[in-house]
Amino acid sequence: MDLKMGVSSLLWTENFSAADVGLFEKVKSVGFDVFEICVADPFDFPVDQVQKAAEGAGVELTTISVAIDDRNPVSPDAASRQKAVEFLKRMIDINMGIGSKIVGGPNYAAWGYITGASRTDDEWKWAVDTIRKAAEYAKQQGDVVLAFEPINRFETYFINIAADAVKFAQDVGLDNVGVHLDTFHMIREEKNIADAVKACGDRLFYLHVCENDRGIPGTGLVPWKDFFTALKDVGYKGILTIESFDPDFEEINRTCAIWRKFAESGEQLATEGLKNLKAIAAAV
Repeated sequence: MDLKMGVSSLLWTENFSAADVGLFEKVKSVGFDVFEICVADPFDFPVDQVQKAAEGAGVELTTISVAIDDRNPVSPDAASRQKAVEFLKRMIDINMGIGSKIVGGPNYAAWGYITGASRTDDEWKWAVDTIRKAAEYAKQQGDVVLAFEPINRFETYFINIAADAVKFAQDVGLDNVGVHLDTFHMIREEKNIADAVKACGDRLFYLHVCENDRGIPGTGLVPWKDFFTALKDVGYKGILTIESFDPDFEEINRTCAIWRKFAESGEQLATEGLKNLKAIAAAV
């Protein structure tokens, strides 16, 4: 299968900075093609240093980010929704500057924002309108795409399954808006992982390949053979990125409920996961 394998900065650091660009050489040396940067603060991001280091290491970059409460696309406050537009525009600018083509993550609503009720028609409209403005800006700037990640019910009430993410992309109505699937969330929310992949079709722009416990991919409950077979069926030829977190993180761990280590180190989780996933993909 013609796939690129990536790894997330979150295996090593919660707040990626210029001091972390040495990770590019490390991940390239163990066989990764792509390095995903979780951008904590897009308004304080070392674009030039990152671009130069990635080019020197020969790695492709992608980014993910999350909306937060004061820049929330589903907020009833118009000012908060406008801040969400400006936040995504800044993410697009960063991606243009570092040579990345993808902004992933659950940026349709503030991460961890739970109203205690199902989403409303107004919230859906607010999110669609907000994302359309950002997607139009992305088209004006270049070829950056926005990939929206369905995540589990404990982290959002807004989009939990692939079918809803596809509908959201369709309602935004631009071809640079698609879906970012994550097997960790899929195994909690989807009835069938292969069917969820197929439901996305050519709207599938990006993937996180994570085990059900966020441990080493290929060692848990995710039906990897079915997953890779479905990717082959839909003709996916993009990036698959391993994501996990260190229990010593502060902000992320409260929302993701990470309380224990899943490997001796981020590097071990990444390299063993890479080996396992490549073997499964080759067999498919």
